[in-house]
Amino acid sequence: MIKPIGSDELQPRFIYDTERHHQLAHEAESLPSITISSQAAGNAVMMGAGYFSPLEGFMTVPDAVSVAETMKMTDGRFFPVPVLCLVESTDAIAGAQRIALRDPNVEGNPVLAVMDVNAIETVSDEQMALMTEKVYRTSDSEHPGVQAFHSQGRQAISGPIHVLNFSYFQNDFPDTFRTAVEIRNEIQERGWTKTVAFQTRNPMHRAHEELCKMAMDAVGGDGVVIHMLLGKLKPGDIPAPVRDAAIRKMAELYFAPNTVMITGYGFDMLYAGPREAVLHAYFRQNMGATHFIVGRDHAGVGDYYGAFDAQTVFDEEVPEGALDIEVFRADHTAYSKKLNQVVMMRDAPDHNKEDFILLSGTKVREMLGRGEAPPPEFSRPEVAQILMDYYQSIS
Repeated sequence: MIKPIGSDELQPRFIYDTERHHQLAHEAESLPSITISSQAAGNAVMMGAGYFSPLEGFMTVPDAVSVAETMKMTDGRFFPVPVLCLVESTDAIAGAQRIALRDPNVEGNPVLAVMDVNAIETVSDEQMALMTEKVYRTSDSEHPGVQAFHSQGRQAISGPIHVLNFSYFQNDFPDTFRTAVEIRNEIQERGWTKTVAFQTRNPMHRAHEELCKMAMDAVGGDGVVIHMLLGKLKPGDIPAPVRDAAIRKMAELYFAPNTVMITGYGFDMLYAGPREAVLHAYFRQNMGATHFIVGRDHAGVGDYYGAFDAQTVFDEEVPEGALDIEVFRADHTAYSKKLNQVVMMRDAPDHNKEDFILLSGTKVREMLGRGEAPPPEFSRPEVAQILMDYYQSIS
């Protein structure tokens, strides 16, 4: 099986030992505490679940800046994006060597993790600007990722963490949320040797379904892990429970038995395009996938990134040998009226735009809101029904 990044075994930061977990939870009640940002909470969940292995905790500012510039920490270890715990004020934890990190996304702000404080640093304007430009390739405050990054504060708390729970993800998505440890174990149990990972923050239409099957065929894969983001999205994106129901229905009806796993992970979307694509590849290797689909405008938003920047970044910026997972580079996928099947557009050079069934996201949302199903070549009718019910419930 493919090895995790940087070690032979995953190194999740969740405390699995029952006695130690109880001891830490008890200790946390008397520790100085601070409520962290949603983005930092997502980072803690990802570290706890083993996705960010072997990262032990939140980065120092020099490490974060180095990662933004070179995808390497100051000691040379590979990581694609800064993982910071930024807060407005550290008055509540002044002088403390050990603190409790409280969850901003759960009522009552329960303790999410215990942290050993190595440093508290102020991020300068220059450092903030550099990290923003390198990671997001823009400083536009309208970019949702830039907006979230800049809304957290400038005090960076760094140090290893000991994670006590997985925030709201385990309770709200008990059938879908899985740690990297659990997915890796299930891949082994299923006997898959080649596993394709598919990232989604949206419901899957016919083209996405066929893309997963094309990738499996192309690489000789045993199965695909459909791995959906369960954290915070930008306004207007479809809520996770609706996406979950739609994807499960598609998998149940249109995939062969033992060829698909429906799972999710707890993280807030960065919308960082190319850099986020590398992060996605990083943690898919950790969860045991051997191949990862990167499509057109992967993890993008608006017009901030070129259509295939998220593919070329692996050639131009990722340090050599940093990743073992293989990237399956996909083109825009659509139903061909000429061939009566879904194809990648690059594989149909004799086609023009009119030969494909192409619908914009806006057009599809309008149709669903009117209770009108998109054509079956675009969306499976059973999936369309779930989405129509949702859009009509909010109209």
